[in-house]
Amino acid sequence: MARGEMREEEDEGVMATDFFWSYTDEPHASRRRQILSHYPQVKDLFGPDPWAFLKVTVVVLLQLWTATSLHNAGWLKILVIAYFFGSFLNHNLFLAIHELSHNLAFSTPVYNRWLGIFANFPIGVPMSVTFQKYHLEHHLFQGVDGMDMDIPSHTEANLVTNVVTKAIWVLFQLFFYALRPLFLKPKPPGVWEFINFAVQIGLDTAMVYFWGWKTFAYLILSTFVGGGLHPMAGHFISEHYVFKPEQETYSYYGPLNLLTWSVGYHNEHHDFPRIPGNKLHKVRKIAPEYYEGLESYDSWSQVIYTYIMDRTVGPYSRVKRKAKKSD
Repeated sequence: MARGEMREEEDEGVMATDFFWSYTDEPHASRRRQILSHYPQVKDLFGPDPWAFLKVTVVVLLQLWTATSLHNAGWLKILVIAYFFGSFLNHNLFLAIHELSHNLAFSTPVYNRWLGIFANFPIGVPMSVTFQKYHLEHHLFQGVDGMDMDIPSHTEANLVTNVVTKAIWVLFQLFFYALRPLFLKPKPPGVWEFINFAVQIGLDTAMVYFWGWKTFAYLILSTFVGGGLHPMAGHFISEHYVFKPEQETYSYYGPLNLLTWSVGYHNEHHDFPRIPGNKLHKVRKIAPEYYEGLESYDSWSQVIYTYIMDRTVGPYSRVKRKAKKSD
C-alpha cells in the first residue's frame, strides 16, 4: 500500500507528531471487488442474523435483572460485579448496536433501529441512533480528514504523549469515542435521536424510582469500566491503530469474538459490512489468501498494554487521507 514516507520520529523511537498520511484509497473497496470476482459465493453470506433479536433480548434482560438485584448491595460489590460481569454484558450490547447500525438483525431498517434502542437500555446513556450516523461515515470515508470521527483529534494527540497520559486516555477512551464527533462534526438531532433519548431517560428514571440509585450506578459503571482498561475495549485500539506502517486495518482472532459479535474480524467486516458477525469467519475460510498475509492479533489485552507502553505509538498512530475534491 502506498503511504507517505515513514516519519523520522518513529525511526528514532520517539512518538510522532502527525498522522500517517496515505495517498491511496482505503483498502477495503478494492479487496471486496477482488474477492467477489474470485468467490461470488461470498454474496450468499449477506443478510441479517436470525438470532440477533434473541441474543440482544437475553443480554438486556440479564443485565437489567442483575442491576435490580444489586439495589441493596455495597459499593465494593457493585464495582466488582460491574467490572467482572456487567462490563462484558454492556460491551456486548454496544457491539450489538454496532451490528444493528448495519441493519444486520432485520431486513427492514426501522426494526433494527428499534432493537438498537432496546439494546441501549442497560448502557444507561442514549447513543444507539447517534452512533449509527457517525459509524456509517467511518465505513464510507475511512481515514478521510474531517469525515472519519473514529480518528483522534489533534487536541487528543497533542495531550496524550507518554505512558501516563496514554493510560488515562485508554481509561476514558469511551468518553473520547462518544464525545469527539459532537465537538468536531456536530449533526443536528433528528426525530429518532429524541425517541432514543426519551425512551432511555424513561427507563433510567424508572430504574431509580423503583430500585434506587445503585441500580443505575451499576449500569453506568458497567459501561464505563467495560470501555476503558478492559480486555474487550482492546478492539477500539486494535482495529485501526497502526502498529505496522504498511497496514491500516487489523483483525483479532481470539476467543472474545464469541462475546463481541465477532467484531474482531475487522478486515473482513470492512470488506463486507453487509455480512453479520456470526458469518464473518466464513469469509476468511472462503478467501484465505486475502487475509492470511495480514498482521492480526490474538489478545486485546496485549494490544492495550503495547499501546500504553510502546513510546512510538499514540493517538497519531492512525492513517489519514485527504478528502477527494468534487469535480
